[in-house]
Amino acid sequence: MVKKYKRLRAGVATSLLSIAALGATFSLVSAEQTKAPATPKTAVRVETVASGLVNPWSVAVLPDGRHLVTERPGQLRIVAKDGTLSGAIAGVPAVAARNQGGLLDVVLAPDFAETNEIFLSYSEPRGDEGNGTAVMRAKLAFDDKGGGALQDAVVIFQQLPTVRSYHHFGCRLVFAPDGTLFVTLGDRASQMDEAQNPANHLGKIVRITRDGAPASANPKIQGWDPKVWSIGHRNVQGAVLDPATGELWTTEHGARGGDELNHPMAGKNYGWPVITWGIDYDGSRIGEGTTKDGLEQPVYYWNPSIGVSGLTIYSGDLFPAWKGNVLAGSLKGRHIDRLVLKDGVVVGHDQIEINDRVRDVRQAPDGSILVLTDSPQGRLLRLTAE
Repeated sequence: MVKKYKRLRAGVATSLLSIAALGATFSLVSAEQTKAPATPKTAVRVETVASGLVNPWSVAVLPDGRHLVTERPGQLRIVAKDGTLSGAIAGVPAVAARNQGGLLDVVLAPDFAETNEIFLSYSEPRGDEGNGTAVMRAKLAFDDKGGGALQDAVVIFQQLPTVRSYHHFGCRLVFAPDGTLFVTLGDRASQMDEAQNPANHLGKIVRITRDGAPASANPKIQGWDPKVWSIGHRNVQGAVLDPATGELWTTEHGARGGDELNHPMAGKNYGWPVITWGIDYDGSRIGEGTTKDGLEQPVYYWNPSIGVSGLTIYSGDLFPAWKGNVLAGSLKGRHIDRLVLKDGVVVGHDQIEINDRVRDVRQAPDGSILVLTDSPQGRLLRLTAE
């Protein structure tokens, strides 16, 4: 019998746990049976900060209040306070901009005010061999026209092995409290079984220094690449540190009915593709079922899938009722899922309608929520309380 550990999704009936123990596929479980209880809605005002962005992927807030935004085709832009877009920042690396590939995440170094360093993740073209996720460190030099250029660029990480695919790159970047960097890496779709091979970077979360060396806090396990933090991931496209604990939380694209919220820990195996709460797109079963000894369960999963994307855990004062809540973007559902956590368990659920594909969700320094919508005419939005 599957034990009723707290990390299973709130609201799942005991009878459904029994079904899972018999190896039933997730298709037997309805959305209503797996949805957390509804929580009271909060009135939200949605303001357009900037428009005309080409498939924007990530946003970072600069110290002067401007915004740095990546566009997946390969441009990095600065959004002025009045919403004006700069020209393309010079020095951005070449990207494999096709399907899910391109210029992806951007984060500021913790000491950006002193160093002006930023970190970019992107799908790196590697000639006839294919491509792979890479991470670059560079200094952002501003000009007097509202734009700038990247200088002293260094590629600090390259996902290996190189793969011929344009899917499942990951790739979110999150700085840990000690200054090391979490990098989420997809299984590249065509190589999903390699997510269980700890010797490579496919379907993994790695933790590295700002120079790309393995973080000292990484698990020391025989056979594991020294940069690897956790294994068994499909395609993590949302990642954030819990402001209260400093620990990593992620959202991960599953297959059909298998999107996940996870709390990745060092040396743990999160199951893909051996176990999953999703099924394949043709309706067939994936792997061995939903549970297996030694493999971790998600904190929460979505059925049907919502196409999870950007992620934040709210800690501001603008929405006091949201403190400690998970805000997860939805590409498919065109909304933000607000999940209420209590002792690591999801106990409440609400949706904030955006009516557009949500690619990134960030908390701004003033407690408002920044949202990027994914389209050829993408927007940067700001959510405030009504």
